[in-house]
Amino acid sequence: MAGLDRLGDNELVKALVISPDEEVRQYLRIALQSAERQTEGTWEYLEASDGLSGLRIAWRELPDVVVADEIASRAGAFAVAKDLRGAAEPFPGAIVIVLARREDAWLAKWSGADAWIERPIDPFALADAVVEAVNRRHPQEVG
Repeated sequence: MAGLDRLGDNELVKALVISPDEEVRQYLRIALQSAERQTEGTWEYLEASDGLSGLRIAWRELPDVVVADEIASRAGAFAVAKDLRGAAEPFPGAIVIVLARREDAWLAKWSGADAWIERPIDPFALADAVVEAVNRRHPQEVG
């Protein structure tokens, strides 16, 4: 993770998208392009089709943000967030969860997610949540 005072500033920003549905992963990548346009950085997109693969990628690549679909299979989004935040050395990136139901917001908070949005996914709301979450995780670093 490069120093990010404000997301971007000509830095490489890695985003990991986790969902069992290829169409949802594609939609999330397109929505994240709104975040990319808000920054001056270059974005790299990583993908996982289930939570276990997502965890392996997250620890190997240390992306700046993980966007996990609540319905992710083989370890859902809440389990992914809980595992990343509960590690002996917690995951340093931001975690954003896409909720299927508003009532699950408490689970997102409990799991350690930095932000969450509800379905249907508003691409601009997702972009804003991602930029804000990453900036909150790295407030004192200089880009």
